[in-house]
Amino acid sequence: MSTMKERLKADVTAYMKAGNKTALTTVRNVLGEISTREKSGKTPVELDDAQVISLLQKEAAKRRDTARIYTEAGETGRAAAEIAEAEVIEAYLPQQLTREEVEAIVDEVIAELKAEGTEPAQRQMGAVMKPVTAKVAGRFDGKAVSEIVRARLGT
Repeated sequence: MSTMKERLKADVTAYMKAGNKTALTTVRNVLGEISTREKSGKTPVELDDAQVISLLQKEAAKRRDTARIYTEAGETGRAAAEIAEAEVIEAYLPQQLTREEVEAIVDEVIAELKAEGTEPAQRQMGAVMKPVTAKVAGRFDGKAVSEIVRARLGT
């Protein structure tokens, strides 16, 4: 299986051949942002897939926010262009989880901790959050996950 960066680079060629200018420009911009992140700092680093996905989420959110600003300003053409770019980026993101799926993951982790002899309470929120966050990994809002865990531990 190829890495996310390799997939993005391969898709640049595919978009070029297909003549899809919006997708081509968007993916090139994202690859440029990845390259900038890797080269910035004292020592160059190689971003792993999780870091690339995090960057993609931020880039998509940035474009959605810009589209909202354009819409409020009456610039519907520019807003549509930003939304189109956000959709190209979001196609690379993992499928988002539903609230019910996250609640099931939280319940599963709490059950595992109880099976190990730990009775999770509000004080042990970190013990629940760590494995839940690892399983959810960018597929659901972290703040919402925290609220779900807090609610489950409160009962």
